[in-house]
Amino acid sequence: MDARIPSSNTESPWLPFESRRRARDEKREAVLRAAVQLFLEQGYHRATLNDVAKRLNITKPALYNYFRGKDEILFECWSIGHELVDECIAETSASAGSGLDKLRKLTIRYAELMTTDYGKSLVRFDLRDLSEHNRKTVQTAKRRIDRAFRDYIASGIADGSVKPCDPKLAAFAIAGSLNWIGHWFQPGGELTGRAVAEEFAIRLTDGIAKTTTREKAGKPPRKGNASREDGSEHHTRAAAGAAGQSKRSRGRLR
Repeated sequence: MDARIPSSNTESPWLPFESRRRARDEKREAVLRAAVQLFLEQGYHRATLNDVAKRLNITKPALYNYFRGKDEILFECWSIGHELVDECIAETSASAGSGLDKLRKLTIRYAELMTTDYGKSLVRFDLRDLSEHNRKTVQTAKRRIDRAFRDYIASGIADGSVKPCDPKLAAFAIAGSLNWIGHWFQPGGELTGRAVAEEFAIRLTDGIAKTTTREKAGKPPRKGNASREDGSEHHTRAAAGAAGQSKRSRGRLR
């Protein structure tokens, strides 16, 4: 009887568990990227799973290996966006600086996120398209974002870097302006997402700052129409655009 032990060099026809899971995760992420792009381009209700499958060059039934339906994909896009914002808040809170410094850091990070597909998903889709449970989850996440802006403003008032003001109203004004970036920003334009973010951070926080950016730089305050003449050209374009428009995902979205 031949009792030879199979050679240890023989390769298994099955991928190791970690490799299989990684491959599945990558395919799932590809579905999400294609779906969020289509939802933004066509609108959530007009885009279909057939459209998603066609863009990925797979069959519609193959999508059900990763998601049970379109609403689940929508919630996952929202979840990724909120996870990225949570990371921004955590990193900002852990950093040094005054309340104003942290407010500006979060403003830059949040504004830049609004120029990405997953950031846009936070403000372009309707909560009513989610199940009641998922809708409550998203609403809780939105409150965390609002609370972070309010807390940094209140901290700035306490440490003297921010003028006395109503943190709630100031937070609404800043976050509301930032959210509109997700409606009008288009990649490939004259301004990068980072440039827009940095410009908005200055414009939206100088009004409540004890010392403005220009004063820190030793520049005299603007008078009369000088603000229009002295403003940078790309700020003018960004402001016009804004006025005309009213821990799973970390590495995979870059």
